Formats: sequence, structure tokens, C-alpha cells
Amino acid sequence: MAVTAAQVKELRAATDAPMMDCKKALVENDGDIPKATEWLKERGIAKAAKKADRVAAEGLAGLKIADDFSKATVVEINSETDFVAQNEGFQNLVKDTVEEIYNNQPANVDVLMKSSFGSSFTDTVTKIGEKIEVRRFGTLNADSTTALNGYIHSNNRIAVIITAKCDSEKTAEGMRSFLKQVAMHTSAMKPTTLSYKDFDAEYVESETKGRIEALKKDNEELARLKKPLKNVPQYISMMQLNDDVMAQAESDIKAKLAESGKPEKIWDKIVPGQIARFILDNTMLDKEQALLDQQYVLDEKLTVAEAVEAHAKTLGGTAEITEFIRLEVGEGIEKKEDDFAAEVAAQMG
Repeated sequence: MAVTAAQVKELRAATDAPMMDCKKALVENDGDIPKATEWLKERGIAKAAKKADRVAAEGLAGLKIADDFSKATVVEINSETDFVAQNEGFQNLVKDTVEEIYNNQPANVDVLMKSSFGSSFTDTVTKIGEKIEVRRFGTLNADSTTALNGYIHSNNRIAVIITAKCDSEKTAEGMRSFLKQVAMHTSAMKPTTLSYKDFDAEYVESETKGRIEALKKDNEELARLKKPLKNVPQYISMMQLNDDVMAQAESDIKAKLAESGKPEKIWDKIVPGQIARFILDNTMLDKEQALLDQQYVLDEKLTVAEAVEAHAKTLGGTAEITEFIRLEVGEGIEKKEDDFAAEVAAQMG
């Protein structure tokens, strides 16, 4: 059957597929545009399937916050290349996806992709012509006494949403702008959990040995360079600092004070500071991974938990962070190092 230029133009406008592919689709389907459209979709999906072994570790994050701060959604959508992530079609896809998740709250990625939106998502991916996938998403909700806010970094690769339970509506409203600052802290400092209480005991135990050995090796090199040595702790988390450990720490501090000849009558002025230092030195895992226990970037004298409490106090109330979600594009994905020459050779073979 002869295919007209008008038919090719119509199919190309509808599918954004290359002109020669549109012509072939029409020839294969006797000029039937709906059937040709399906044929192109199948062909596009098949091309994407050939890329299944490629790693989608680039992409963008998306964020949507309700005007009244009652709900917020974040999403991570991955692509193979940063070039595609700069494509306007891809950027619009991220906006549409976060809007869909925000409005309809699918239970997981599978449910999202099996919905009518999933079909639309696949159509857009076919037009872009690269492996693109929704990796993960999350939503937080807030009632009248819960403050909520979020932050998306300027590169659109890190998005954070966070909530804090407050004593009143007035405090919750007053805490919102401060929570955006905490969300910015979270973006930069990469916590993986809310509190040290969330850690698994076995995980803490396994991390302790490795981290202490790493510090000892660092000190060997520092000693060689005649530089100040790093403190090597006995512990790495508050989880390990039980009553017996703390009692022994206090006893050791007092013994050193006695040995140095400090009068016992001034020990009560010295010991609290030394105990605080002991805790700081022996909670490196908490400072690295637990949001509430990290030193707040805008006031390193306070932990995040203390900074939140202090700000709420200026509002005449109380507040405590209850949840956060932090998504960083490609985090935890091992990128495949492609051998471009080998890839070309394989395609030519």
C-alpha cells in the first residue's frame, strides 16, 4: 500500500518517532495510524528492553509541597545519562510523576507503573529513547499540630521532606521556616536514619571494629608525617554507652583529675564538660548517620535535636522531628564503567 507524506507527518507528530520508522510502521500496518502507533510503541519498548543491562544512575529528583504545608511528596527518577536529565521532556516527566504520586498515592513503584499513568510514562520514555525508571518515592502528611517543609537542592538531584510534632498549631506554623533549614542540613549531611535508637546492635558492633582500625591506620600515617593524631575511641554510638560504661568513664575522669592534682572541690565544674567530651568522642556513627544526633550545621554547638528544641522554645512551645525522607539521585547504585570501544565493536559484530 502506498503511504502518503501526510500520513507519515501525522504519525510522527503523534509519536515523535523518526520519519523512516513512521513510514515503515504505516507500510507494515496498511496505513492504519492507530495500529502503526501501537507498532511503534512495541518497537520502542523493545529498544528500551535491549538497554536493560545498562545502569540508570543519573536523573532528577522531584518535590511537591502543599500550599498549606499539609502534605509533601518526593520522587527520584533515573536515567542513563546526565545529558538526558537536562532534556525538557525528561524534566516535565519528573514534574508529572511527582504530581501523580502526590495526588493518587500509589503504594509502590509497581502499582504506579501498572496504572494508566504508567502507560503514559512508558510512552514518554519511548520518545526520549533511553532507559528511564522511577526508582523510589515517598510522601509525608501533617495535621494541624505537625510542622512540615522540604527542600530540593539547586542541582535537582537531592530532595528532602521533614516533619516535626509540636505542642500547638501556633508552634507548628512558626516551625515551618526553621524546618526548611533543617531540610537543607539533611541534604548536605546525608543522615540515613532519625536517631541512634534506630540502629541495629549487630550493625553498630560490626562498624565499631572497622572504624577504629581505620583511625589507627590514619594515625600511623599522621605519626609518620609528624602531624597531630586523631582520637581513637572505644565506642562509636550512644547505643553502646550504657550505665556501666558511663560510670567507668566518670571514674576514669576523676582519677585523672586526682593524678593531675586538681582540687576535689572543683571537680563538679570540670567533670560535666569531660563527660560531654567523652560522649562526643564516642558517638561518631551517630554524628555521621543519625539526623537528630548530628551537629547542626548552622550552630555546631547544638545537635539537630537541640536546635529544634531551642527554636521551638523561642516560639513559646515544643517541637520534635518525627520523620524525614531524603532522596539523592543514584545513591547506592554502582555505576557501570562502559568500554565505549568494546561496545561499538560488539554492535558492529
